[in-house]
Amino acid sequence: MKNPARQSPGPASPDQSLERWEKETLAPVLKKSPERKAQFVSEANIPIERIYTPADLQGQDYAQDIGFPGEAPFTRGVYPTMYRGRLWTIRPYSGFGTPEETNQRFKYLLGLNEKALTIAFDLPTQIGYDSDAPQARGSVGKVGVAIDSIEDMQALFDGIPIQDVSVAMTINSTAPVVLAFYLAMAQERGIDLSILQGTTQNDILKEYVARGTYIFPVRPSLRLTTDLIEYCFHNTPKWNTLSITGVHMREAGATAVQELAFAIAHAIVYIEAALERGLAVDEFAPRLSYSLGCYRDLFEEVAKFRAARRLFARVMAQRFAPKDPRSSMFRIYCGTLGSTLTRQEPENNIVRIAMHALIGALGGAQAIFTAGLDEAFALPTERSARIALRTQQMMVDEFGITNTIDPLGGSYYVESLTTEIETQAADILRQIDEMGGMVAAHESGWVQRAIEESSYAFQQKVESAEHVFVAMNKYRAPEGEAADPIETFTVDPALELAQCERLAQLRARRDAARAASLLERIDAAARGKDNLMPLFIEAAKARVTLGEICGVLRKCWGVHNPMQAY
Repeated sequence: MKNPARQSPGPASPDQSLERWEKETLAPVLKKSPERKAQFVSEANIPIERIYTPADLQGQDYAQDIGFPGEAPFTRGVYPTMYRGRLWTIRPYSGFGTPEETNQRFKYLLGLNEKALTIAFDLPTQIGYDSDAPQARGSVGKVGVAIDSIEDMQALFDGIPIQDVSVAMTINSTAPVVLAFYLAMAQERGIDLSILQGTTQNDILKEYVARGTYIFPVRPSLRLTTDLIEYCFHNTPKWNTLSITGVHMREAGATAVQELAFAIAHAIVYIEAALERGLAVDEFAPRLSYSLGCYRDLFEEVAKFRAARRLFARVMAQRFAPKDPRSSMFRIYCGTLGSTLTRQEPENNIVRIAMHALIGALGGAQAIFTAGLDEAFALPTERSARIALRTQQMMVDEFGITNTIDPLGGSYYVESLTTEIETQAADILRQIDEMGGMVAAHESGWVQRAIEESSYAFQQKVESAEHVFVAMNKYRAPEGEAADPIETFTVDPALELAQCERLAQLRARRDAARAASLLERIDAAARGKDNLMPLFIEAAKARVTLGEICGVLRKCWGVHNPMQAY
């Protein structure tokens, strides 16, 4: 009788099975009908294989590389129960005109069962000019709300219980001054600063290569960022002092890999700066958060979020050796990238925005922003803001997405892509270290050039329709077919005059001598090393304006000149 073991050779290996499938099943089909492309690549130019199998995960250690949620390396999520315990925060993003107008929009959004707000500031506020400055003319309230003083902050939050609402501020070069207005307002309301919850973006480094709303040279700007971190550690322990923001570099043209690498490189700079102030890493790192974009390649974006958590945990362990696991958590705020939305057939943006919310949820984000369908034209209307909000609420309650943790974990494709993105991002971090760190990389112009090259390459693919934007460069509407009209939001130009009048009245009734004295003290402190936040708060209470404070700092530190820097 034959040995049964010899009669049954056992299961084939994944490689053997793949070879058989390619020969017996795939080859005859390819002979009759070739694939659509010779090579498939992700938007970050990562080659995509035809199919992924267990062989693509060989050498991966589950405990070290994937693990469990709530434990390092946090690949599957930063919290043990993720959305089964606590859902992501839905963050509407709004701001326009004067504080009174934005206050009404905030109340509308809060009335739709929201508990978090994100403030968009106008351009003069972002670059440190009062609304009546010549440089601000024509820009007041256009892309966000104008905030010139503590009284504007009071009007912005009139009737809103800030002790019960998480407030995020998309502000960078003037973040310490704007936060000072907010904290001074809270103190005048009699609210204990230690209970306030929210986030200041406060990520000045990416402004030099992305949005461009910088004021001062890199090093004094980094000092301001660190002043805010240090002050909040001692006084507002629930406040997230930094949202290290890859998303703006992605909007400027960075790939998914560059976005991740540059965000972590910036985090390293900020952590080192706080350590130089004498703070221990576990005293401030748990209050850092991170912002990444939701672009167009669903699987690449989800893998990017998973790779971000893993790579950051490894960077923290290797460079800073924290003892508190929270210091190594890459907590993600993500959302729609405006560059993914089109003016052609804007209703299609509803589908794109829903996909962005899905990316955030499948990627394990802690907060998600969804844009309005009309944001390729203007600020969102109330109707489009409501649709964006409902998109996330449906994602939470209708589709079963939140029932299990990391539902794409274990996918041969997603796990392989996660590893590839992490590997490429780690390579960029090594290049940055060889240059002397991220500040040196900025000062040499290397970061700017890298983003510009990626942006140019992407745009070429858009123009050739290799990267498809439906109804824009492919599947266009027939010639002569009229587009459906879309309601757009406009800011009343008269609001600029009203804001300037309010500012004149504030200056007329304040104690001018006290304001002047505080500006002198700010000038003296800026030339030294003291933390400027306490003086900013005192100045806010004295009705000193944002433009006046930034004007003193401009005279003291000068302004960043990109031509001289690079």
